[in-house]
Amino acid sequence: MNASQKTDFDLIVVGAGMAGHSAALEGVRCGGRVLLLEKTARFGGSSRMCGGAFAFAGTQVQKENNIPDSAQLLEEDLLKAGKYRNDSKLVHVYAEKQFEAYEWLQDLGVVFDKVSLSGSQSVPRNHNVDPVAVLESLHEHCLREGVIFRSNAPVVRLLTDGHGEETVVTGVMLDGGERLTSSRGVVLATGGFSRAADLVERFVPHLRNARAMGGYGNTGDGLRMAWALGADLRDMANAKGTFGAPYEAPDQAIEDDVPRLISAMYRGAIVVNKLGRRFVDESISYKNIGDRCLEQPDALAFQVFDQSVMDQSEPLPTVVNFKAALEAGMIKKAASIDELAHELNVDSDALKETIERYNRACHGEQEDEYGRSSLSTGYGKPTPMIKAPFYGYPCTTGLTSTYCGLHTDENARVLNVYDEPINGLYATGEIMGGFHGESYMSGSSLAKGCIFGRIAAQHALASSATRLDRLEI
Repeated sequence: MNASQKTDFDLIVVGAGMAGHSAALEGVRCGGRVLLLEKTARFGGSSRMCGGAFAFAGTQVQKENNIPDSAQLLEEDLLKAGKYRNDSKLVHVYAEKQFEAYEWLQDLGVVFDKVSLSGSQSVPRNHNVDPVAVLESLHEHCLREGVIFRSNAPVVRLLTDGHGEETVVTGVMLDGGERLTSSRGVVLATGGFSRAADLVERFVPHLRNARAMGGYGNTGDGLRMAWALGADLRDMANAKGTFGAPYEAPDQAIEDDVPRLISAMYRGAIVVNKLGRRFVDESISYKNIGDRCLEQPDALAFQVFDQSVMDQSEPLPTVVNFKAALEAGMIKKAASIDELAHELNVDSDALKETIERYNRACHGEQEDEYGRSSLSTGYGKPTPMIKAPFYGYPCTTGLTSTYCGLHTDENARVLNVYDEPINGLYATGEIMGGFHGESYMSGSSLAKGCIFGRIAAQHALASSATRLDRLEI
């Protein structure tokens, strides 16, 4: 950085989803001058579109529902979901800090009064909220407490000072050439690359047929900028699609008002292909079900269930808002299995035979053909499909998020290919690699963004003296 450049901010946060807002708010509370930049016209990114679940353990709402849970069990579930290929240090930090994040969000006015079971959880721990309401609350706190926010501000380059090991990230350059500098660091919270066809083709070509979903600005910008500075990457081959995306995209006029994903299998639905046959144990992670769905004819599947599952519909989390999906025409309803098969254009005899075999397994008369013995990860018992009317949801695998990317340490510092921190550069949220390993436990994304966003800001502000000396401002 030359002598004529003026340092505008202490901390610049790029990306205004859950992770970015958490970093920005923590930054001002640590005494910093913070700029929060958003590429698109509307803040929120993928966080705005998600199911609104936080995976926390040992909370009051769990205790009120007699759900035994602990940080240790949560940590083990995260590692187990990732096939123990996660960065265990990052997972341990999450487990240690998750209850603090839960209380921090409550202090901001977020109300956690619901808890539910979802993928890769051995007990119900998804604390379900309206993600848009949470984001709006965070945004209001940020503005009230002094964060400067700019939308329509795409960042295209990271500014640096020095060379080699002495390189320090000193700010960002916006599309159009505007340069903004920071004395204490830059936090990348730019999300993944679900809408970057070139990066999908490069890193996860098996997902090229998954529906591109997630934040509209998720084109891998932060990944590319850090990569250009020698950042190491983690888990790139482990990016997975998410099962439960509607096979036909909803009309854009109602896209924000209908569930983007449906997960009826964790309430008792079975999953069949267009031949009317099951192809997977429905209790496993929806990420792994997503992989199997892409192998089916036309990458098409149907979640099939009866009225007992429909009766479990709830507004939150949105993935179990079956009634809203039914009203929007996403779910088909029929008085009998024969009628449902006709509605779904599935062979009636095959579907009836599949359901009969499943029901016999539920009654203990034979082994389940795919080894299903629970609703999710050992919790809950499957129930027979016998209560009319019956429902079917045509769905596929959507690439909502990539959950791989920049190698970071426990302080959210981005590491280069030699395992050394890139001075002044942090990453949090979906762009972080290493945390999830081979797969993903439901609810860990929003909470991870909150936890490591706060950690990044804390570390950046605490390490300011060293950075200021080196920048020679």
